[in-house]
Amino acid sequence: MAYLATSPAVQVVALVVFTCTIWVFVQLRNAKLSRGLLPPGPPGHWLTGTAIPKQHAHRKFEEWIKEYGPVISFRRGRELMVIIGRYDATVEIMEKEGGSVADRPSSIAAGDTLSGGMRTLLIGSGERLRKLRKALHAQLRPVIAAEYQPIQQINAQYFIVNLLNDPANHLIHAHGYAASVIISLTYGKPARTSSDDPIVEEVGSAQARLGAALVPGAYMVDAFPFLRYVPGYLSELRRQHQMELALFKSQLDDVREQMAANKDMRPCFAKKLLEHQEEYGLTDHETAYLAGSMFGAGSDTSAAAISIVIMAAAAFPEAQLKVQEQLDSIVGSGKLPTFQDEPDLVQVTAFYLETFRWRPVSAAGFAHRATKDIIWNGYVIPAGATVYGNHWSIARDPVVFPDPERFDPQRWVTPDGNAIREDLKVFQFGFGRRVCPGSHVANQSLFINTALLLWAFRIVEDKNKPIDTLAFTNTANVHPLPFSVRFEPRRDVKEMEQLLKET
Repeated sequence: MAYLATSPAVQVVALVVFTCTIWVFVQLRNAKLSRGLLPPGPPGHWLTGTAIPKQHAHRKFEEWIKEYGPVISFRRGRELMVIIGRYDATVEIMEKEGGSVADRPSSIAAGDTLSGGMRTLLIGSGERLRKLRKALHAQLRPVIAAEYQPIQQINAQYFIVNLLNDPANHLIHAHGYAASVIISLTYGKPARTSSDDPIVEEVGSAQARLGAALVPGAYMVDAFPFLRYVPGYLSELRRQHQMELALFKSQLDDVREQMAANKDMRPCFAKKLLEHQEEYGLTDHETAYLAGSMFGAGSDTSAAAISIVIMAAAAFPEAQLKVQEQLDSIVGSGKLPTFQDEPDLVQVTAFYLETFRWRPVSAAGFAHRATKDIIWNGYVIPAGATVYGNHWSIARDPVVFPDPERFDPQRWVTPDGNAIREDLKVFQFGFGRRVCPGSHVANQSLFINTALLLWAFRIVEDKNKPIDTLAFTNTANVHPLPFSVRFEPRRDVKEMEQLLKET
């Protein structure tokens, strides 16, 4: 018995039990003191808090938003979570109070462990974030993004050729477009990189692992941090981090070697990072991660968004037809739509903006952290709370978007039909100071691909295989699950191929 009393294992267990007991009493006391001021929300267990569904949590959040109001709160473990689910509340909290929610909560699983604390998306406010975003903005601001249009145009044309030859694999071809563009912009690799290129596949796998780790509730360690000390609990994420870091370093080293051998190598994001590495104050690991995560995130989200355009076109033929009527009027058959046509192709822009709203890629959004008490409509969002702008719910605000399940690109068009509304915003790329710096490049990809797709094809649902428009992956950035459509050429195929293959 004496041995048991002093056994290290028993002491550890006793310490954990004591710590948990103290924590529970503190949480109960805090809840009793502040619950009346917090936004309402679903009830939860006295110890573990409110359970978050393992599948498509953003849809459950929408149910709670409808029941409890535009801003809800609940506890998950030690964490107070606040979900914002309506448009005006988003503007008032995430935009006007943007400086107070620019921070990120601690992300032990996806941020600290899988990403080694170096992925810009998950880094909290501070010096590291400032220098990383400075480097990103320098290379992704609108004037620089416009320089990427020729690469996007060529790859979008190649995407259409792939669909002509192999329409059944449209999801793969969309991923191939996105990967080819981003790998070219990031590492200077040749345009038209195949989607089955080993590097593309490796980065895709890494992005899938990140997406799974970022799903709200995926890892209990983020709610109960003491779990990080449980032997073996995070070992798989640590192993994946080493794989990811080695991949990103190898790609950066390739660029470094090319720069040494050829001073006139084509410009790319990684080359510019290396040229200004000292100015930006970046370590080799930070530089490798900055380039690698840009490639991963950029290709992942663009591929999903393009596939959603295809899904929407097949599911809503009348909306598709309206775009095609404008394309035929402005572009016609003898030439391809290009970026020069963008100001006149209002219906193309309205169509892809509506896909952002209808099926947002970042459905639940990403976690923010309040750094001060925020007062909204008599409720308090306390400092330290984890705050999500739930894109799925915001885009379904019935006040701003009447009949929200109806796919209606005309929501985005001015009454005269000649321009995109400036008073309506899509939050697809985030909020306030954490808006994705690559949004200009992404919008360019969506414009040119939507224009070329609907210029070239009438996209038709396969009646034998109806599309489930709610069938998506359960990841932070969602992707449509495989679906069948028919791509019916709207023009002479040989003439189209000739135009598409001209560079």
